[in-house]
Amino acid sequence: MTGSDSRDDRWLLLIHQIPPTPNYLRVKIGRRLQRLGAVAIKNSVYALPSSDQSQEDLQWVLREIVESGGEGSICESRFVDGLSDAQVEALFNAARDADYTMILKDARSTDEVGGSEAAALAARLRRRLTTIAAIDFFGAPGRGAAESAVAELERRAQSARTDEPDNDSDRGAPEIDLSGGRTWVTRRGIHVDRMASAWLIRRFIDPAARFKFVAARGYAPEPGELRFDMFEAEYTHTADCCTFEVLLSQFSVTDPALRPIAEIVHDIDLKDEKFGREETPGIERLIAGIALTHRDDEARLSRAGAMLDDLYEYFRKKRT
Repeated sequence: MTGSDSRDDRWLLLIHQIPPTPNYLRVKIGRRLQRLGAVAIKNSVYALPSSDQSQEDLQWVLREIVESGGEGSICESRFVDGLSDAQVEALFNAARDADYTMILKDARSTDEVGGSEAAALAARLRRRLTTIAAIDFFGAPGRGAAESAVAELERRAQSARTDEPDNDSDRGAPEIDLSGGRTWVTRRGIHVDRMASAWLIRRFIDPAARFKFVAARGYAPEPGELRFDMFEAEYTHTADCCTFEVLLSQFSVTDPALRPIAEIVHDIDLKDEKFGREETPGIERLIAGIALTHRDDEARLSRAGAMLDDLYEYFRKKRT
């Protein structure tokens, strides 16, 4: 294993020890790691392909373990002892193929289902497929069959789909000018939660906000700065809430059009399908496109902000 300065590290390993109580904690952590796409290399050692996103995901898991009385560490590695890279990749593919097989089975067991029930099932399976594909790091061979089965179910359900716009009266969005232009600090390489949180801050909490994007580790805040979505921040993940949800609560932002956005951001960021909104897969792709196209954080924030402005207007005018 190597230090964090290696440029050749291919794998991230979470090595942890979970206390025997509470009993549910081990199951909870296991499910969280499973949703991230991590695979077990041996007891209490899980692997993910090395990336900034994987580092962030495992840091949140490690934080939960430590706060619950456990121990753990995240290691960067060029190789996994006793296994070749091909063998490790095979573990990831086997896990995803098992997921795809379940989708395939569910899609093909609905031949007698029709109407709105088929449409609802097709939407659920599409969301599951999108979630699994996002953690299919090496292109598991079972994806094609699952894609075809879900597409066929969607075609059968198409006739039952209806578009029922239900406009609600316009509501003004409250603006809470908390500090008149504070500097808000977060980690570089902003993704969904940091993009959405920065947008929320500037539009609803501190309209004159300035943003600073810093390294994930070792930053010492200057006087008057407020940090968000980073370790030891004033505003960051709490329990099972993402930073966007925490900001809504802490600043009492109650605009109902922000609730569905919070649910979308939660599911993309925490990967737990808690809310399962039908808009989530599409927004997730847009966020990924912004991140892939723009390396500069200000550019990412600008593009994401325009998208969130439009999404907010949609929910503001539609009953959710």
